[in-house]
Amino acid sequence: MARRAWGVPNVEQTASSGGAYGVQVLIAGRQKQWRDDVAAQIRRVGYATTTVDCGVDAMTVLALGLPVDVLVTDLGLKGELSCVELALEARALRPDLRIVFASEGPCVRVEPPGFEMDDLYVVEAERTDTVALTVREALNARA
Repeated sequence: MARRAWGVPNVEQTASSGGAYGVQVLIAGRQKQWRDDVAAQIRRVGYATTTVDCGVDAMTVLALGLPVDVLVTDLGLKGELSCVELALEARALRPDLRIVFASEGPCVRVEPPGFEMDDLYVVEAERTDTVALTVREALNARA
């Protein structure tokens, strides 16, 4: 697979005060309201968030070496990098990165090639704080 030259992303970063010892969560989703809702969930548990609206921008954040502990991607992410393509590229760049697939509606089974079943975290974003709890679960599994 050819490597892409990543441009400068359109990034919204929100610092979080206290709590989680500097855990950084990158959120990639096409709908601003969805990104804002997920970011609010994650900030409520004390993690810092960075949001982007496409897979290319998410890969740029990762390629620039910015600190990211968990990537949350919308299952509906489309474009040059869909959610599965983003996950594969992100994992190739950062093998220890935890990835959460979040859905705006009912979850569908996602099994990207190259992922172990215990690497996959799939959650419905509309349920209160489920994304934040799943991010915490993904971080704990890394330890």
